[in-house]
Amino acid sequence: MKKVLFTIVMFLIIVACKNNSKISSNSAIQIETITKYPSDVIPFMDKWKILLGDGTHVDDLINYQRDDFFYIENEKGTDWVVYKAPNAGITSRTSSNTRTELGEKAHWIPEVGGKLTGTVKVQHVSTSGDATAASSYAVVIGQIHSDEGHENEPLKIYYKKFPGHLKGSVFWNYEINTKGDNIGRFDYSTAVWGHDFSVVGKDATTYPEEPKNGIALGEEFTYEVNVYKGIMYLIFTSEGHETITFTKSLIKSDFTKKSDIPEQVLKVYANREKGGGVERETAYEGEKNYFKQGCYNQANPKSTKSETYNGNIVKQYANGSYAEVWFKEATLASGEKQSESN
Repeated sequence: MKKVLFTIVMFLIIVACKNNSKISSNSAIQIETITKYPSDVIPFMDKWKILLGDGTHVDDLINYQRDDFFYIENEKGTDWVVYKAPNAGITSRTSSNTRTELGEKAHWIPEVGGKLTGTVKVQHVSTSGDATAASSYAVVIGQIHSDEGHENEPLKIYYKKFPGHLKGSVFWNYEINTKGDNIGRFDYSTAVWGHDFSVVGKDATTYPEEPKNGIALGEEFTYEVNVYKGIMYLIFTSEGHETITFTKSLIKSDFTKKSDIPEQVLKVYANREKGGGVERETAYEGEKNYFKQGCYNQANPKSTKSETYNGNIVKQYANGSYAEVWFKEATLASGEKQSESN
């Protein structure tokens, strides 16, 4: 009898252990399959669509991610949304530059405006390119883009770092809303920390001096773009750096005459087909615009001679031919009256 009872008890113990093991195993599987999406980290994703570096368009970004282009990385307990784009892939009809970049679904005119913020760090820019090309080694991390007329860009926020330098530059460009033929369009660049767009190497392999007040790869900074009643207000902040602010009208041009074209522009566009035009007096007044944010890689093979490995994305990623940008916070809202302190 004792032997029978012992056998029954041992059987029940074995069954219980197996059940507990199965429960533990199932729990482990559930934990492992939990996925965090960019929309969990930055909740405004319902207001955007995206174009990825391989040409994929996606309109619904809730619970969406894509390995190698748009996904989450956790660093020391902080979740970051990663935007990554090769030097060559498939891009939009208006550009030669590959991107993994959000495009705002809503449109607004400058007189109504809007507000975009982002806390960002650039992790990588292309390590190949022609040092004399202003767009080499650069990525655009925020934009205002027109959706009418010439479809030019009243704002592009850049990060650029030359190979071998520890620090790179943050600057912003204003592209004129050209009067007449758009072949005359040009960008005017303003430095935030480091150099502006016009600072290039003296030849293809010689780099300019490293900026003393620049921003390193992996160093956080925040930008705020606030358009209110036709005026664009920009604020750039970063720990250990001076806070920099700018004000620029989007409805009244500073470039209506040939004599208004800055020396910087004449220098940058001296050997280029475009440039040399003037802007319509009312700039972007009444034109539909929208925000963009992410990783707009500027290292295309046509203008910067950057390496592309014949468009092979795997090889580009393996050999430094890509840009990678991380955002941990971002907001999208209506334009608002700027406080006097700013």
